Amino acid sequence: MHDSLNSQNSQIDFTHQLQDLMQRVGISSFKSLSRAAGVSERQILRLRRGLLGQMQVDGLLKLSQVLQVSLSELVATFSVPSTVDVAKITQFSGSEQELLQQITVLQKEYQGILLVLEQQREVLLQEFQQSSLQLLESFLLSWPTAVQKAQENPQFEAIKLVMLVQKPLETLLQAWGVKAIAPVGAELPYNPQLHQLMEGIAQPGEIVKVRYTGYHQGEKLLYRAKVSPV
Repeated sequence: MHDSLNSQNSQIDFTHQLQDLMQRVGISSFKSLSRAAGVSERQILRLRRGLLGQMQVDGLLKLSQVLQVSLSELVATFSVPSTVDVAKITQFSGSEQELLQQITVLQKEYQGILLVLEQQREVLLQEFQQSSLQLLESFLLSWPTAVQKAQENPQFEAIKLVMLVQKPLETLLQAWGVKAIAPVGAELPYNPQLHQLMEGIAQPGEIVKVRYTGYHQGEKLLYRAKVSPV
């Protein structure tokens, strides 16, 4: 990409002028200037090549502030008379510069709002996780012990593990407003909107058997129940 910039204005080089301004304010490299002004090094390369027409006014304003020169002086220094109407560009009035500064302030405020929203999202996520963990507390505390007992004793009744999981899960689903479409093993009329055939063919209204239950949350369908023809 730099080659394309060089080919556009191969005879134009304002690098020395820019380095003079940088030296006045104690900036030693173009990378440091990029960081201080908050503009890309590509934009700085355009400034060195006299390609002001390809730069945003906001970027020029930031550079002028860091280099401690007026916007009109910056434009005049790095303009190419044959391609840029310097007299017209350097007619920025104080009110126009104030407007550009206000735009910069608004952009910073916008970035601040985005940061606050991101922080709020993190807080809400943490609150959601904490409330979910509270609902699952009994399961989290008891499950590892039950697994260990089952591993030590092959005769450990599986129903005990099922009961250990069932209650916390039901509590969590109830808190979230999630309800099962139908219990496993239930036989009911086939409804393609609520049921998904695992095998065979069934017409709406024909009796099918629930193999895996589905869920809905309020009016929103989460998962269709998986069924088979009877």
